[in-house]
Amino acid sequence: MIEIQKLERIASQVRRDIVRMVHGCQSGHPGGSLGCTDFLTALYFHEMKVKTEKFEMNGLDEDIFFLSNGHLSPVFYSVLARRGYFKISDLGSFRQLHSALQGHPTTHEGLPGVRISSGSLGQGMSNAIGAAQAKKLLKDQSLVFVLMGDGEQQEGQVWEAAMYAAGKNVDNLVAAIDYNGQQIDGPVSKVMPLGDLGAKYESFGWIVNSFDGNNMQEVVETLELARKTAHQGKPQLLLMKTEMGQGIDFMVGSHKWHGAAPTDEQLKNALSQLEETLGDY
Repeated sequence: MIEIQKLERIASQVRRDIVRMVHGCQSGHPGGSLGCTDFLTALYFHEMKVKTEKFEMNGLDEDIFFLSNGHLSPVFYSVLARRGYFKISDLGSFRQLHSALQGHPTTHEGLPGVRISSGSLGQGMSNAIGAAQAKKLLKDQSLVFVLMGDGEQQEGQVWEAAMYAAGKNVDNLVAAIDYNGQQIDGPVSKVMPLGDLGAKYESFGWIVNSFDGNNMQEVVETLELARKTAHQGKPQLLLMKTEMGQGIDFMVGSHKWHGAAPTDEQLKNALSQLEETLGDY
């Protein structure tokens, strides 16, 4: 319970970072970032075995993560900074000219923790599969994680990758889907219904675990189970139900906050709902 409370406190600070970053440049994607905060916090501060002091692109002998839905860069940058990959004060340069913290993660600036440029949806799992197969060739027992959006499942490349991963027994791969039911143009169910995602992945030959992505206890337990279940012949899918805008009452559950920045008054309101636990940047 102590560990869960610690992670929840970190998540609160990360959510503060997200809304401050997006407000600061009046641009970005707070909704999905807030919804995935618990998952990325648990992943980086509890589950993944990583090297932060000397970042290397090859990721040898450490777990690695790929963000496929790159518009969630605010939560990714906050977690990386809070984990020690780069200075926390750098968060203040989000989306600024010449900053390494661009709206979608890029590699040309050499930002520690970022291994692929992302944002063109549908490509992240393919990258993760390649990295996972490289680890298998090198006898590296660490895992590869990738996060995708639910709207992203409308991309055909995702399903080619899903078929390949199962067909080639990429069993050191753990893919997660942020299933908040919202995308830029509205509810996923109206834009392009996904049907039973879990059943679809299972039919492709994946192990599927569904859980509440905004319940830290469930997030931690599911990630721990994924590690125990790895290297058994099948890739794994973590289907996590989240709420877009989680943690802020006027943002929660609405696709309108997919890519909108809060006003000064809205920022003040949002921060009043989030405990400052590690100190603002």
